[in-house]
Amino acid sequence: MPNSLLLLIPGLPFLAALWIVLGFIFGWNRGEKGERETARVAVTANTLSLLAMVALAIYDFTHGAPGHVTLFPWLQSGDYQASVSLMLDTLSLSFGVVMATITLVVTRFSVNYLHREPGFQRFFIVMSLFSCAMLLIVLSGSALLGFIGWEMAGISSYMLIAYAWQRETAAEGATRAFVTNRFGDTGYLFGMFIGFSWLGNVEWNVLFGEKPDMSGMVVGLMSMGFMLAALVKSAQFPFSAWITRALEGPTPSSAVFYGSIMVHAGIYLLLRLEPLLEESPLLGNVLILLGILTVLYGWLGVQVQTDIKSSLIFSTQQQTGLMLIEIGFGFYTLAAFHMGLHAIWRAYQFLHSPSFLQQTEWEPAKPAPVWLRKRRWLYTAALQRFWLVPLENWLLVRPTQALAHEVQTLDSRVIDRLTGTPSHSNMLSTLAEMQDFQQGKLRLESGIGTGSGLLGKLMQWVAERFEWLEDRLLLQKGGGKLGHYLQQLGEYLDLVEELLTQPRYLILLIAATLAVIL
Repeated sequence: MPNSLLLLIPGLPFLAALWIVLGFIFGWNRGEKGERETARVAVTANTLSLLAMVALAIYDFTHGAPGHVTLFPWLQSGDYQASVSLMLDTLSLSFGVVMATITLVVTRFSVNYLHREPGFQRFFIVMSLFSCAMLLIVLSGSALLGFIGWEMAGISSYMLIAYAWQRETAAEGATRAFVTNRFGDTGYLFGMFIGFSWLGNVEWNVLFGEKPDMSGMVVGLMSMGFMLAALVKSAQFPFSAWITRALEGPTPSSAVFYGSIMVHAGIYLLLRLEPLLEESPLLGNVLILLGILTVLYGWLGVQVQTDIKSSLIFSTQQQTGLMLIEIGFGFYTLAAFHMGLHAIWRAYQFLHSPSFLQQTEWEPAKPAPVWLRKRRWLYTAALQRFWLVPLENWLLVRPTQALAHEVQTLDSRVIDRLTGTPSHSNMLSTLAEMQDFQQGKLRLESGIGTGSGLLGKLMQWVAERFEWLEDRLLLQKGGGKLGHYLQQLGEYLDLVEELLTQPRYLILLIAATLAVIL
């Protein structure tokens, strides 16, 4: 296969997503009549990607893996350079085949599972984007290209958790997962920052090669950044709370995201970082400790679960914790086999869970073991999931909400005053004030503040001129048709804004942005 065609492996699912988006916008595959075309496009793209991965795996078995392949230079600025490259070794090709197979099976399963769902096309758009993202993560030859896939996977996860966005629990779970994973992304960015700062490059073969200018401490810090991203993405302790709140999406998305593929993305990144972890033995000990805590967390948590999806998630955390321990001890090959086999088995369990629930419809869930119920403190801790949710709220969710509040305050107290926009303090805040205003007893003061100093007076004068223009033209105190035309334009812009907030157009904007980046 020519090197230039290798990009079609992750590119085909992306093109499938783009085709479905265009078909939905222009109306040729909307609703139930468009399900057949949507399904064919998504399944065909994933099938071709899988066949290409199998062909590369066979070539690896017969001739040896190509290794690091540079396709073309991406950008260069001074000593900093980045290329579009792929890492085609045994690890990436073997897990790529497993991942592409699971994605194809789940995509085909979803065709019947989501038949006549209002969000049918939306689901397959996001699934195709996710397939592209995971192929980029697995095949990327640099941390930079892998980060694009890393973010695409996070966005896809967010949109499918919030698939039923009308439900508050779905929206809250999606936001929690998004915020927590952004914390892990800071570690990934920190690792890339060190790579660019010391080496001017973040190609995997450069990061894993000789680094004479980097001390052991710097290498350890870079590895720690990537390790933080991996721990959060795979929901390892103490970042385990978000994944149990991320099961609001359809069962196929739970299978492909949190049962078999994306939950292993962090484990895969750690396996990819084997040369760096070998240079930092202390990080191996940290992985062993966190792996043990994750196994205990998952084992105790699963004892008190009463629904099947939560039980499978806690079981998944037990297995990924064991993989973390294996990596910490240096058993990378064992961890790789464990990861592939567990991904296949867990995907089957998630896809089989709806049928299993029908078969056991009248059977109550098993109670917690007697030995656990006798230890009230441990039983309570397991029920409360070791209070990681309030801890996550305190460390991540509330600071994010506080930041949003501060931005709103800045907008109302500074930006509004600088631009002459009426501030919130001038708005009607009580029912009594509203009644007085309607009866003509109360008038709102001008939103223009009193300027002080030369600059303040100048800004006040400009704001007054704009207010005069608004009174004469926009409010039509002076007559004319300009205000009417502007009002119509505003209605059109409101309509465009409303359309852009809908999921299908948001996905289109994301796809266009990624196309520009790539």
